[in-house]
Amino acid sequence: MEMFDLSVIWALIIGFGILMYVLMDGFDLGLGILFPFAPDEDTRDVMMNSVAPIWDGNETWLVLGGAGLLGAFPLVYSVFLPALYIGVFLMLAGLVFRGVAFELRFKSRRNRRNRRLWNRAFSWGSAIAAFAQGAVVGTYIQGFETQEGVFVGGAFDWLTPFTVLTGIGIMIGYALLGSTWLILKSEGYIQQWAYKLTLPLLLAVSAIFMIISIWTPMVNPGVWERWFGNIRLIWILPALTLVCMFALYWSVRRRRELMPFMATLGIFLFTYLGLVVSKWPMIVPPNYTLWDAASAPESQLFLLVGVLFVLPFVLGYTFWSYWVFRGKVKVGEGYH
Repeated sequence: MEMFDLSVIWALIIGFGILMYVLMDGFDLGLGILFPFAPDEDTRDVMMNSVAPIWDGNETWLVLGGAGLLGAFPLVYSVFLPALYIGVFLMLAGLVFRGVAFELRFKSRRNRRNRRLWNRAFSWGSAIAAFAQGAVVGTYIQGFETQEGVFVGGAFDWLTPFTVLTGIGIMIGYALLGSTWLILKSEGYIQQWAYKLTLPLLLAVSAIFMIISIWTPMVNPGVWERWFGNIRLIWILPALTLVCMFALYWSVRRRRELMPFMATLGIFLFTYLGLVVSKWPMIVPPNYTLWDAASAPESQLFLLVGVLFVLPFVLGYTFWSYWVFRGKVKVGEGYH
């Protein structure tokens, strides 16, 4: 098998892992972002219980994507970590706070002061992790200042007005995922509260989507050339994103339960694909392609055998856990 094939295969595997993480961990980060706005503690209990059996499994995909990058494209790590270590630290710190709060909040049922503390930890951890992820995406769109495969920029190059906007955009997008997930998993006044939140969040996501779409070609000339150099099928992806936005609006107005969540997943899916197509085949923009960043073919092949063995088990476990814990989560019921 040639190096070209292995590099593309690994790019597809890593891209799939990152997409799965964004879709599956996004809604529980979104619930954390919405936590301070919940009408009462019963609502917060339902929000947490709706993801309690699955949230840690969702992060398996983040591990897959990160480990795959290290093994298959080591140049990515040698550039990304020096460029993004503050952003990555904030993301990991937020995920840790969120995870600790998940467990300890359930153990503080009788202590209101401690419960308020863990409520804040869950909310702030989720918000910080989401913002950091969005800022990292914005930095990837901007590109990195490198010389001979080494990052030569500053520690805060990742923090610009554009990356702040993408960070806020991911936060609001995750909140939209969270509200539509809650529509699917709750009932009664909690579900009605989630319906009420969804359309304003959709409006905010739509506005930020339009601003970022206009700003991105200005930030990265390569994206401008890809989008406007010729008439290409790439424009199908923004069009499908708009279709999903309309489907979300329609389904919320009609009080559907499953379709709002599926439409929101579609918004993320087509936006993600649009980003991938805009940057392909650059993996460390603006200078390094997949093949420039790839490890030795022997290393990629060795790791690929292990991943192809493990991946079906991860997919099977994911499907099984969502199937077992399907259905509504009611007040006073949970898994802890």
